[in-house]
Amino acid sequence: MTEPDDKGVAASGPDVTAWLAGYPDAALLISPDLQVLATNVHGEELAPLLMAERMPDLRSAVAEAVEGGKIAADTFDLAVEGGNVVLDVTIVPRARGADHLALVRDVTIERNLKPALIESRQRYKDLVEVSSDFAWEVGPEGTFVFVSSHNVLGYSADELIGHSPEDFVVDAATYRPLPFCSDQPVEGVDLWMRRPDGTLACVSVSCRPLRDDDGAWLGSRGVCRDVTRERERETALIRARHREQILHYVMRAIRNEVEPENMLAAASAAAARALGAAGCRIFRKRIPEGFALAAEYGDTSEVEDLGAMLAAIGDADTTFEKEIGPWRMLGAVTDYRTTINGGICVWKAAGFVEWSEDERFLVSDIADQLGIAIEQINNHERIVSLSKTDALTGLLNRRAFYEDEMPRRLRRLARSNTSAALYYVDLDNFKAVNDLHGHHRGDEALMALRDLLLEYSRPGDVIARIGGDEFVMWLDGILPDVAEVRARQLIEASRRLRVFSEGAEKQLGLSVGVAVYDPLTRESLDELLARADVAMYAVKHRGKGGYEMAPPAGK
Repeated sequence: MTEPDDKGVAASGPDVTAWLAGYPDAALLISPDLQVLATNVHGEELAPLLMAERMPDLRSAVAEAVEGGKIAADTFDLAVEGGNVVLDVTIVPRARGADHLALVRDVTIERNLKPALIESRQRYKDLVEVSSDFAWEVGPEGTFVFVSSHNVLGYSADELIGHSPEDFVVDAATYRPLPFCSDQPVEGVDLWMRRPDGTLACVSVSCRPLRDDDGAWLGSRGVCRDVTRERERETALIRARHREQILHYVMRAIRNEVEPENMLAAASAAAARALGAAGCRIFRKRIPEGFALAAEYGDTSEVEDLGAMLAAIGDADTTFEKEIGPWRMLGAVTDYRTTINGGICVWKAAGFVEWSEDERFLVSDIADQLGIAIEQINNHERIVSLSKTDALTGLLNRRAFYEDEMPRRLRRLARSNTSAALYYVDLDNFKAVNDLHGHHRGDEALMALRDLLLEYSRPGDVIARIGGDEFVMWLDGILPDVAEVRARQLIEASRRLRVFSEGAEKQLGLSVGVAVYDPLTRESLDELLARADVAMYAVKHRGKGGYEMAPPAGK
């Protein structure tokens, strides 16, 4: 045995050093009086601590092992700068003669990592169990051997383990290979799986293959993420964008039309093309007539009147479907500020694909926009009507008579070679009524004259107020002798207007000039009006209260 040096550690001989060097951690040879005799390289730092009695528990453990004569093991905490060190110590009494052997392992890292590892494993387990994701493993037989969650898409783990993934994947044969059994890494492959209740779930699969030392495939393990809601949202967004594009196409067709009367024709064509329909009809609601056809496009054969069908719909947010003849109809009413003002119907062949939910939504959206367009057309027509109508009597005004109504009628008479008669009517002594009884009484007289002219005209004839007390009446298809009889009747009936004079010397009456129109003469409207006007003034000069037939054109 060697003697201790001045540091308290015995000098070791070559045989002792070689004997201790075979241990990979710290090894110390301790004398019966608990002095360190020799160490290996790893034990050099522990020797001064033991000699300085920094580890009294260790010295006690060595003493107990020696007294008991058995190998003893224990763990000790050693306070050092920066924290504690945990040592796992094994005492072998009388390992070399009377000397004892202490084998020391630093287990500080292991001691600290173990709780962290347990916590980490528990955290992973908790997160996996509460997540919609689940981990899995497939064995070499191609069946599930592990599933991390107790509830996978509604299945228990036992319902999956031992079964092939193909039993749960929709159209599994289309995948080459199926991602669950892939021999190559897979990232984010979407596939559809059946739930126990028969509904479908979209899952995103990622996996890594398992191989033995020779590279043979042993199976795969990976994770699945339930992305059903994400895919449904994406699909709904794509469908909404598609409907928006089609709706924009239809609305652009409407906006591109300058003339309001052409808007609905453009809309019917665009809607039919966008929906792949065989035909389309758009209706406007007329009160009290009901729904009237405003525009149509495509094949309209064997299409019954759809107005009654639209009239039966009371909710503007509802679409209807019905088979009529060879067609399957899809329609909706249009509205503006909750008031129904029209409707739209489109149709496909009855044996064709059913109308889809997207198409029903789209027809409803188109109906909403058409409701606005129809209201704009109605407003335009009201404005045009006001611009052509006399505010007091509701008859055509001078502009409408001269610029719109008469040119169209003269063109039609030229094609049919039919005569007509123009009556130029002027109230006699109308100024006296206004002066004596006021303008209100004068307005009543004008309304009475309007009623008189309507009484002696027919539906389709034209009556207009072209001045303060000047009116014109146009009778289509009337012969000259009949025109004169009608003038005589009108003068006789005008006696009822005298009530507005109320005994005044200047009685209210009519002076009428009549000009018969012959299309063969090619007479212009101005020339025709001039003839009737001259005839009317001839009555005035003659003493008023009568009629005068104007000579034929050119005489």
